Amino acid sequence: MPTTNLVIDALSNRFDQFQHTPNADIKTCREMIGDSQQLMDQFFRDAIDVQLIIEGRSWLIDQTLAHCWNKLNWPAQTSLIAVGGYGRGELHPYSDIDLLILSDAEVDQSFQEAISEFIQFAWDINLEVGHAIRSPQQCIELAQADITVCTNLIEARLLIGESASLDMVLTAVHSDKTWPGSGFFDTKTAEQHRRHEKYNDTAYDLEPNVKSSPGALRDIHIIVWISRYYFPSQNRLSEFVDDELFTWEELNALKECRLFLWKVRYGLHMLARRPEDRLLFDHQRNLAEILGYTDDENLLAVEQFMRDYYNAVGRTSALNEMLLQHFEERILSSQSPRKTTSINGRFNVCNQYIEANNDQLFEQQPKTILEIFVILAENRALKGITAPTIRLLRKSLPRIDDTFRCDAENGQLFMRLLRAPYSMVTQLQRMQRYGILGLYIPEYGRIIGQMQHDLFHTYTVDAHTLLLMRFLRQFTNPALEAKFPLVNRVIKSIEQVELLFLAGLFHDIAKGQGGNHSLLGERDALEFCERIQLSKRDGKLVAWLVRQHLTMSMTAQRKDISDPDEIHAFAALVGDQHHLDHLFLLTVADINATNAELWNDWRASLMRQLYLETRRALRRGLENPTDKHELIAERQAAAITLLNGKISAEKCLDIWNNAGDEYFLRETAQTIAGHTEAIANHGKSREPLIVINETTNRNFDGGTQIFIYTANQDNLFAASASALDSLNLNIHDARIITSGRNMVLNTYIVLDHEGKSLGDAPDIHEKVKQLLLQDLADPHQFPALVKRHTPRQKRHFNTPTQVLLSNDDADLPAVNTGQTSDQPANQPSHQTTSHNDLRYTLMEVITADRPGLLAKVGRVFVEQGILLHKAKIATLGERVDDIFFITNIRHKPITEPGALEALSGAIRLALDEPNNK
Repeated sequence: MPTTNLVIDALSNRFDQFQHTPNADIKTCREMIGDSQQLMDQFFRDAIDVQLIIEGRSWLIDQTLAHCWNKLNWPAQTSLIAVGGYGRGELHPYSDIDLLILSDAEVDQSFQEAISEFIQFAWDINLEVGHAIRSPQQCIELAQADITVCTNLIEARLLIGESASLDMVLTAVHSDKTWPGSGFFDTKTAEQHRRHEKYNDTAYDLEPNVKSSPGALRDIHIIVWISRYYFPSQNRLSEFVDDELFTWEELNALKECRLFLWKVRYGLHMLARRPEDRLLFDHQRNLAEILGYTDDENLLAVEQFMRDYYNAVGRTSALNEMLLQHFEERILSSQSPRKTTSINGRFNVCNQYIEANNDQLFEQQPKTILEIFVILAENRALKGITAPTIRLLRKSLPRIDDTFRCDAENGQLFMRLLRAPYSMVTQLQRMQRYGILGLYIPEYGRIIGQMQHDLFHTYTVDAHTLLLMRFLRQFTNPALEAKFPLVNRVIKSIEQVELLFLAGLFHDIAKGQGGNHSLLGERDALEFCERIQLSKRDGKLVAWLVRQHLTMSMTAQRKDISDPDEIHAFAALVGDQHHLDHLFLLTVADINATNAELWNDWRASLMRQLYLETRRALRRGLENPTDKHELIAERQAAAITLLNGKISAEKCLDIWNNAGDEYFLRETAQTIAGHTEAIANHGKSREPLIVINETTNRNFDGGTQIFIYTANQDNLFAASASALDSLNLNIHDARIITSGRNMVLNTYIVLDHEGKSLGDAPDIHEKVKQLLLQDLADPHQFPALVKRHTPRQKRHFNTPTQVLLSNDDADLPAVNTGQTSDQPANQPSHQTTSHNDLRYTLMEVITADRPGLLAKVGRVFVEQGILLHKAKIATLGERVDDIFFITNIRHKPITEPGALEALSGAIRLALDEPNNK
């Protein structure tokens, strides 16, 4: 007989055919299950309601297990019970099928044989069955001792047998003797808290778990478990509305979120062909396509899909918070008296939770919508908002209109919240969950749930923004002074910290609008500041910070901050100490909030050096820049002094001949002295000199310096890069210099795979040195050394290589240098040529990270006759953004269009060919 479920109707036809097949055996049943699963998968691809499919799979398993059960001999009063997810009828393709065989009978040989034959049948037809054999009394005792058993029994569903035993178990489970008072509630909410901690208390992981992450299916399950435990007479969710546990709006929202998450989980199982609940990169794009998403002008299909996912889990988190708070109030109200005190004429405190003093408060006085969060942020003793008041807030959302947004008093309240001493970020998160923040700042509403599908941005734009705000707040915490010593000192000088927080809130607010998000964000920030009637001076500072929020990071990582000219240019852009302090704090918070792996000793040292050198330049005055020639002379003199007569001044000057200004601008006197002594002691040895030290240069504090001094020959850069890569070392900076004697003075700053220096470890240093000596002895063999595996996550990002070549004089500083290189071997040294006017061609390579990348680039340089002078290496998530300063073999910028095109094409070919990845 047809049902209201078209999936069950289709499956019923197949099951009937199986039942009526003569001599049907295990193979026949297994094929029926497999064919039925393919049919359900096709239904899913055809966008049939996933709830019908999940119900259909549960129905099919019910019928199949009953078919086998009824062929066996079971003791009297033995029942087959579905528990757990199967009990609630929530079966995805590879969900566990948890069974309880409930019986008072003794498990004798006959009973055991029936059990074994039944379970073996299930396994033989490829059903992942878990089972337990218990008496009713055992179930009751275990439910009292183990919350997991108790939870499974709450969802128990009779499949076959008489119901009396199960009814007895459920009656006992729901009694006060099992988990007295608030015991079940407290234990389940503590369990949720631990689970959330496991996922860093965020629903916005790059590869979230659709079952267990915050806001995912488990957060819906816990609402149902607690509801059913304390209110066992209700079997359907709609009955909880009648008991005033949910409103219809909340119930419908919960069902909508659950339906979306079911789609995701079903699709994951289908694609992975196993019980996969992690929304891995491997599946995100395919799943987005199956669910009907397509690319548009602003967002990729996968970004739209992930945005909807994050919106769903965000809504689930808000409902979970409110409903659990409501349950707690209902449960506790029967156990302890209600203690209420007045805060003001508008709000009360009830058992440490704030509540509105009347149901019309937010409708009649809309400003209180913001005021309640200000009060929470200014009172540490308050734990949150009562559930009825949360509901009133959600009902009042239509009051947040243009009039509300332009109200000066509301603007003052919002700025007061940003100044609040305690839980400012927590209150912003609450405002977002309740839908208030996105309405009050519509620009912010557009970035909620917006995911950038890459490994550089670990979080959605909104989650990243609020994490940045939390870092800014934590910078004031003395406990973090050891991790952020300079930041901790600088933030103490900020008089209006709320302006810094406001800039943080707006810094990425124009993401996804198309165009330059820094410029568009500047516009949005200025408009908001005008809307809430901030002073022009304060509004300009906030807008400037939004516009420049990437500048300091890019300067530190892509410019030569050992060059006084670069420092002077950055100081001129900043203008004064006030702007420098704000930009420094915003930048450090931004890096830390973007990706936990980005902030390491290396980047910390770059930011510290840029800040301190810029502060020094501002104190000197922009009209009195540092003279680089004086600085070079000072460092050379200091190095000679440090050598203390071990090497004569004449010998030092001879070694330094034509080394180039950059070497002396970059290195400290201590490093210069060490290199000079090593070169002098190395004598005329043909073996390369390799010196490995923790760098003494504050620019590169936190990195390990590898200095190579050897006769110039082809492929040196490529071979060196390959050798270091094979050791799982990442090059973060490179300087390539060839002296007038055709000797190279190459310096690399490296970090290990965890972003740390190699430390004072002689055995590791020796391993690095020996491999470099081996590879530099025959640099032409370097390609065979690149064997490292590309990580799984990075394989799923297709970043076509971009090669940007520039000969703009504004970007290409003149240098004083001797011959520089990877110069082909045996080329004349051009000692008679003046290099005072030497300028570089700047080549920027943006591509997907992969092992051996720099070695491949180096090989192209050799093939194309390109000389590499220096490099700035930056890896951001899965994306590489490297800058190379190069010339042709005549030490001139590469200006011929044909040569530029040939170089660009060769780089792209080397990096983008499938067999090169």
